[in-house]
Amino acid sequence: MKRAVVIVMDSIGIGELPDSEKFGDKGVNTLGNIIKSSKDIKIPNLIKLGIGNIDGFDAIESIDSPIGAFGKCAEVSQGKDTTTGHWEMVGLLVESPFKTFPDGFPTEIIQEFERKTGRKVIGNKPASGTAILDELGKEHMETGNVIVYTSADSVFQIAAHEEVVPLDELYEMCKIARDMLMGDNAVARVIARPFVGEEGNFTRTSNRRDFSLDPYDATILNNIKDAGLDVIGVGKIEDIFNGNGITEAVHTKDNMDGINKTIEYINKDNKGLIFTNLVDFDSKYGHRRDVEGYKKAIEELDSKIPEIIDSLKEDDILILTADHGNDPTYKGTDHTREYVPVLVYGKGVKAGANIGIRKSFADIGATVTDILNVKMPKAGESFKNIILK
Repeated sequence: MKRAVVIVMDSIGIGELPDSEKFGDKGVNTLGNIIKSSKDIKIPNLIKLGIGNIDGFDAIESIDSPIGAFGKCAEVSQGKDTTTGHWEMVGLLVESPFKTFPDGFPTEIIQEFERKTGRKVIGNKPASGTAILDELGKEHMETGNVIVYTSADSVFQIAAHEEVVPLDELYEMCKIARDMLMGDNAVARVIARPFVGEEGNFTRTSNRRDFSLDPYDATILNNIKDAGLDVIGVGKIEDIFNGNGITEAVHTKDNMDGINKTIEYINKDNKGLIFTNLVDFDSKYGHRRDVEGYKKAIEELDSKIPEIIDSLKEDDILILTADHGNDPTYKGTDHTREYVPVLVYGKGVKAGANIGIRKSFADIGATVTDILNVKMPKAGESFKNIILK
């Protein structure tokens, strides 16, 4: 196999982990509860790949002859956020959770940020990204003060209207915050949250950017790149790893744009890894607890799977997975700690192979490097021998 295509269906978890209750999550099951709530969901291609055959996932009936290999992974790292999930997937375990700020950021941090950026701050509290625009968007537009907020995740988020704060200035403010929020006050990500519109009709745009911590050690991305192969990030992948181990990257407007750009890269002459994140499931529907919107987004992805499969070359392998859950039927607006699905397809993959319940997301990265015959990560166990013919 010369190329792996890994598509992260951001937040499509498939059931609570044994320790989920410690993270405030009980009975969570993102995909399962969406299926149970909507009942008429149409995902024939995910079913063909074997999603209903995954051990312990009973929201869909299993089929006799799935065309892919299937299973699920538990999370070892101490968290349930984007950075933690993606880092574990590529071989880095986060043993100590990233710092969070449930009461907002300390006064001295906000004052230093204001001094360095020349703009005052409003907000400074945990909040839903859409609710805080309704609350403070008008004040922001009248004063030019930027909206700073956080969540249950380790994030420092800066929201600003694109007509009030130019994108270049917003990104520069994020870089300033990123440099500040290190050491004892380190957050996993500083996120630019630009929006447009008018009071009562504010809308976040696709010009979001994430400014992550550097991974604390080499990942499979570095190993693949060091072997002279391509590591292509589609969507926010480049941001999650702060560019480390990436040879080429493209940002995307939405899920469909991410899928289309992935297909474009599959059709090009590259070797190594195409690594895609489809963020809409999480940002547009999970956090907003929009069950119907989430369902439709899954159906849209499902409708594109045949095109993705048809674009694969003989020596390609496709892996569909997730980085955490975000059950839209659950209380609150935060991520949920869940198993993630693993669906694998390729001409060289054994149809119907069951990889079982894997101990760590890191098994995905270990399998990719094993298949590409490059240096293995420090964490993870390959399931290559289970899935390849």
